[in-house]
Amino acid sequence: MKKIALSLAAIATVSMAGGDIAPMVSSTQADEASWADKFMKSVPVFAKTSKIKFSGQHYLGFVNKKVDGKSSSSNFEMRRNYLQVKAYLFEDPKSYMRVTLDETTGNGDNTIRIKYAYLYLNNVLANTGMEVGQVHRPWLDYEEHQGWWHRAVDKTFTESKESADLTNSADMGINFKTKTPYFTSEMGIFNGEGYHDHDTGKGVSAEWRLTAALLGNGNKKRHARKSTYWDLSFWGQYNMDNSKNDDTTYKIYGFHTVYNTPSFLISAQYNIAQNDNDIASNDLKHRMHHNGKGYSVNADYRFGEGYQFDLFARYDHWTAENPTTNEKFDIDHTLYGIAWEQNKNVTWYLNGKHYDPVDGVNYEGKNKKKFDAVMLTAEINW
Repeated sequence: MKKIALSLAAIATVSMAGGDIAPMVSSTQADEASWADKFMKSVPVFAKTSKIKFSGQHYLGFVNKKVDGKSSSSNFEMRRNYLQVKAYLFEDPKSYMRVTLDETTGNGDNTIRIKYAYLYLNNVLANTGMEVGQVHRPWLDYEEHQGWWHRAVDKTFTESKESADLTNSADMGINFKTKTPYFTSEMGIFNGEGYHDHDTGKGVSAEWRLTAALLGNGNKKRHARKSTYWDLSFWGQYNMDNSKNDDTTYKIYGFHTVYNTPSFLISAQYNIAQNDNDIASNDLKHRMHHNGKGYSVNADYRFGEGYQFDLFARYDHWTAENPTTNEKFDIDHTLYGIAWEQNKNVTWYLNGKHYDPVDGVNYEGKNKKKFDAVMLTAEINW
């Protein structure tokens, strides 16, 4: 392709000068240029916009799992398969329309969902942009890109089904995103069920994130291996008449801090979920799912040229509470491993996972067994 580009540049330069191009281009280069010209003519792309940007993200893995120290299984996995398009529709280069397709695999079936489909308008208020449509919810995107950089291995403490599983990352609604050097925030109104579920609830969800950027770089783009930052955050949801849980209303609050340098990261958080609705005692999973408290700590140590190697570990502890009997059920979840950033597009992971529902049930009261897993993962970004 480099040859083609250089050949076309030479042809264009000489043509503009009115010269004879034949002596300047070899027969091979001429054939390549001709092929490229024919290809571009035969596959036209039209868009009523000044710029279109395509990107993708993929988590491809292999896992060996042993349940209760006995039976084991081995499987290849496709944990994430994103295809994303941004169309820039305005003179402001920071305003755009985004659509993200999300393919997930489970129970032998592939499901394609629209995860994001929103219009982003930059600076609708001072230092504040707005997403409208199927948008980011305020917390998880921040947690993934500031405090837990290893989404290829597992979801965050707040979202993981081996931990608290309190919320997910996208929903229909409107989200206002503010960035200043010492303070950032996201606040919005959403349907509340999330992008996995039908929006048939009677009410909506008010959600927020308030973050103090103590080192004064809250408005800068961050990279785990290049940036130094220290953040303190308070986030939450007040989810009203949510149909996913039989029209219940629940509240979630979280406190989070993270300190990152190119060579290491340390992060910790504490979450509380309250669900005090009057639901029949035989339907406790809908109450325990958002009723409990817990904490998570994780750390990274990076080394090598450009800090391309990363030793990481995370420990989650969640206590689900039965509001009828006041029983408490503990869950422990541990992750540890090493990552190698081969280049800006590909990162490899080798890690272990230990899941222990101490009392034999998970966050919503369902019977679960403990397991250990060894995982190999390739994270691809383009």
